[in-house]
Amino acid sequence: MDTVDITILSLGLTFLLLIVPVIISSIYGLKLIKPLFYSVARMSIQLVLIGVFLKYLFLWNNMFVNLVWLAIMVVVAVFSAIRSSSVKIRKIFLPGLISFSIATFAVVIYLNTVVISLKNIFDARYIIVLGGMLLGNSLRGNIVGISTFYKNLKKDTKPYLYVLSLGASRFEAILPYFRESVQLALRPTLASMATMGIVALPGMMTGVILGGASPEVAIKYQIMIMIAIVVSTMISVVLTILMTLRVCFNRCGVLRKDVFNDQ
Repeated sequence: MDTVDITILSLGLTFLLLIVPVIISSIYGLKLIKPLFYSVARMSIQLVLIGVFLKYLFLWNNMFVNLVWLAIMVVVAVFSAIRSSSVKIRKIFLPGLISFSIATFAVVIYLNTVVISLKNIFDARYIIVLGGMLLGNSLRGNIVGISTFYKNLKKDTKPYLYVLSLGASRFEAILPYFRESVQLALRPTLASMATMGIVALPGMMTGVILGGASPEVAIKYQIMIMIAIVVSTMISVVLTILMTLRVCFNRCGVLRKDVFNDQ
């Protein structure tokens, strides 16, 4: 069964739904109309452009091009994650790039090789789509993890230095902050997994079903991608924090003040 196409006119009618948030924002003075239309316009333009690009990307299905595009996606994700934190981009961009690359490429290659057993593990339909889903979902976790770790350390400078003065190593002193950051980074994904299928029908499962696959196939793909998201998020958050320690701390284990944007 083929997916029912949506005409341009019908898609245009979808935008009429925006009248509801516009009216609510106007009544209560929420000041959301401008950011709402900006976000919708930017999303629409970006999706149209990426739709055209992906059409030809799938037709070419060239390994080199696919890997380059995935690498570009990783760079953009790293930039977005760091920009949303309080740490300067130039300080942790390289560690973040390495961490995201390891987490994304390793998990995607594992899925394509071991789980899905593709003949061409660099097939654009899989490596780009799966890589995008991993990056999109782990991005939120990384923003939370990185921000929480450095904000809490900055806030608790005196308690942290006190622990160091008692003879603790740098890693022993940061361990409570590290644990909390990783836990908070994974909490939204774990909560989503716990209620999936009961409270909400997940996005990938919906897309696979609309694409014509059976619910059984959709369920298997959804379970696969959710486990992959948890693993990818944990790897990237843990590696990013650990790899930025050398850059963001001095030899004595003291957090550098010049790593923050407000300095």
